[in-house]
Amino acid sequence: MRAPILAANWKMNHGPTEARAFVAAFLASYTARTDRTVVLFPPALSLSTVRDALGSRADITLGVQNIHSEAKGAFTGENSAAMAADAGARIALVGHSERRHVFGEPDDATAAKCALALRHGLTPMLCVGEKLEQREGGETDAVVLRQLRAGLAKLAPADAPNVLIAYEPVWAIGTGKTATPVDAAAVHQVIRRELAARLGAKQAAAVPILYGGSVTRDNARALLDAENVDGLLVGGASLDPSSWSAIAST
Repeated sequence: MRAPILAANWKMNHGPTEARAFVAAFLASYTARTDRTVVLFPPALSLSTVRDALGSRADITLGVQNIHSEAKGAFTGENSAAMAADAGARIALVGHSERRHVFGEPDDATAAKCALALRHGLTPMLCVGEKLEQREGGETDAVVLRQLRAGLAKLAPADAPNVLIAYEPVWAIGTGKTATPVDAAAVHQVIRRELAARLGAKQAAAVPILYGGSVTRDNARALLDAENVDGLLVGGASLDPSSWSAIAST
């Protein structure tokens, strides 16, 4: 059995002051558990604050929302994998739909980011997912597989099993529309088959695949119970400590 991963992506919310208050409220209501991994992805400016506010709570893992595709250089406003690791991050989001569709991040950048993350001790969480018109056009599997293959393209076979995958249909992010558990399971199965073809069945079975897209405390359990759904990548519902505590405890 793959232990569930519950990840909170705050996006561009919760600066240092709000982040500190959030962590205090969350820790007051969430009891440490050993049967799951709970991840917080604060904005980069709040990463160190969250790290310090967590104190000795080693049951909470820190992540960074983005890293640059180069190790260092003249890239004003960007953060490198090495910087993120030094600040306390252990996981890096790669290819989130907003990076792809708002900021124009191409597939080859996700490949470079996954490789750099692993090189600097970060676990990449590679995000894949289709837009509404692609889903309606019957292109879901093709889009997801293209993004998955591209993101893993620069990894050695021994490194590929160390990647986390998050399926996040773009049409369900922040829209209130959620893929049903059956929808999620179907795409997760496509991803699992592709991983098995690349890594072998045993190694592929150990790779967690998360679902993300309008997850709430009300639908979290049903989504987690779907086949091949190993966790949740949560946006808006993770911004409130009470709501996030409920989801993290699901």
